[in-house]
Amino acid sequence: MGKLNHWMRKWMTQKMELPADVMMDLPRITMIGQLHIYIENHRGVLQFSNQELRLLLKQGQLLIKGEDFVIKTILPEELLLEGKIEQVLYLDKNK
Repeated sequence: MGKLNHWMRKWMTQKMELPADVMMDLPRITMIGQLHIYIENHRGVLQFSNQELRLLLKQGQLLIKGEDFVIKTILPEELLLEGKIEQVLYLDKNK
């Protein structure tokens, strides 16, 4: 049933020209250079230090590495991180 639901959401997104992040429950990630990263539609903070941020997503995790990290804004599904961003990695839950 999960695959059918996924297929229907994908089909509706394409046919109705709706944003994929909304219909497919995907994260929206906006970066401004290496200084800021804004993540929407995450499921929570798993780990945070001044060099690493790990967020839970619906399908996997998002790992951000760098230096001098400061969380400027944190809301239930949104987060603004500042610092020197060096890597952004998507970790699939199936691996």
